Amino acid sequence: MSDIQIEINKCIEVLENGGLILYPTDTVWGIGCDATNEEAVQKVFRLKQREDSKALICLVANDAMLEKHIEKVPDLAYDLMDLSTKPTTIIYDNPRGIAKNLIAADNTLAVRVASDKFCSYLIGKFKKPIVSTSANISGNNTPNSFQNIDQAILKGVDYVVNLHREKQNSSASSIIRLSNDNTVKVIRE
Repeated sequence: MSDIQIEINKCIEVLENGGLILYPTDTVWGIGCDATNEEAVQKVFRLKQREDSKALICLVANDAMLEKHIEKVPDLAYDLMDLSTKPTTIIYDNPRGIAKNLIAADNTLAVRVASDKFCSYLIGKFKKPIVSTSANISGNNTPNSFQNIDQAILKGVDYVVNLHREKQNSSASSIIRLSNDNTVKVIRE
């Protein structure tokens, strides 16, 4: 079995049991959990010392998983994803089948289709969306490398993925709000 498969199997075991993982995403290192498990999502808020009202990002493996959890994906979303030069998170209206505490007060959800191999495989094999939020205590800087992750975060998760620890990450994803009436608003470039 390859290193990636071993890591994925360990992650899935933790995720299925409502635990938290620390993993390399297509942007920065992230804290992840089963996005359909309300208790697991609550653990992420506690670890980050973050208010529940601050929404978290959800990663999906592909367009099919996106369509399963968003009532109506506007056609424009596919263009934005295809034309984007960096990982892009889109905030959609009317999510479904997701932990209630992941959904913002205005009934929206921030979702990104994972663009790196590890995340795509992991989420595809897990068959459910995974939370992805930067590996920092709320208010602190987002760590751009594994070495800069706070000890409290490292100790607070149930499993730390043993891959890509030397990688330096450039930045977080772009965030775009896309309403069902096709209104587009850039939240973070």
